[in-house]
Amino acid sequence: MDTPQVTAPPRAPYPVPGDATPASGVIHINVRHAAGFTVIGNHLAQHHGLSLAAIGLAAHIQSLPAGARIGIKHLAERFPDSETRIAAALRELEAHGYLHRSRVRLADGRIVTRTVSYNRPDAVAHPAPAPRPRTSPSKPAQLPAPPQPRVAAPEPPPAPTPQPPVPPPVLAPAPTARTTPSLPLPHPQELTPELQRVATALLADLRRHTPRLVLSENDIRALTPGVATWLERDAHPDTVRHALTTDLPNPLKHPARLLHHRITALLPPPLPEAQDLAPARPGVIVIPLQNCDRCDRAFRSRHPGHCRDCRPDLHTAA
Repeated sequence: MDTPQVTAPPRAPYPVPGDATPASGVIHINVRHAAGFTVIGNHLAQHHGLSLAAIGLAAHIQSLPAGARIGIKHLAERFPDSETRIAAALRELEAHGYLHRSRVRLADGRIVTRTVSYNRPDAVAHPAPAPRPRTSPSKPAQLPAPPQPRVAAPEPPPAPTPQPPVPPPVLAPAPTARTTPSLPLPHPQELTPELQRVATALLADLRRHTPRLVLSENDIRALTPGVATWLERDAHPDTVRHALTTDLPNPLKHPARLLHHRITALLPPPLPEAQDLAPARPGVIVIPLQNCDRCDRAFRSRHPGHCRDCRPDLHTAA
């Protein structure tokens, strides 16, 4: 009878802050922050068009101090996400107005990327110029004219001959990427299956090295002969990749057009043969060796034929 029977908890559970405890779903235990916090709006935390990676990256960027580094490689070292996923999240934030990236040339000539973060994109607007007040012209007060002496009126000058109106100059539109004719894409002498396979794989792999060079299947199919021409001329795949991905413009609007131009404009010439690289000997004319068509004896001549002993014209002259 002296053994206590525990049939109830020793104390009541702590009350949940809020008006009422929900029957299901999340229950918030909120503690007010006194320091080290960042205010994030629900328009970002509950955004319906952004991925979870983009929302988390935006919250991280807004919590950083001004001047912090937020490059793709720096963020990939900080978080376990890949560079491709981080680049895609940055593009999402840029498309929805939470980020703006631009290339700026510094005073020493270096080009850097300047990133601006907006915690409320809908509230940022360029100030409109203030309208200029319209002032109605007021008529000057009519003052009585002083009496003038009477003089003879001068003869009026001859009326000027009216000049025909000059039509406004017609300005031709400046050439743009759509109006400038592009060079034809080079084609290899023989598009073998091996060349086509390597060229297609190289083009499809560009987005792994540069996320902005995302090509469709039609773009890859159209650009494959040009890359195959580079490979046919003994260009290493790393050389082709470096030529296509270095110093890209920002922003890059048409990746396929840019690659078409670089493949065509930067096409290297074929490698020279070994005999073309032999040093020239000035003043010495070397006549090549030929094999006689009759006795197969070697003799020097610029043209193939018969040797001296087998030529019929020499025997007839003798």
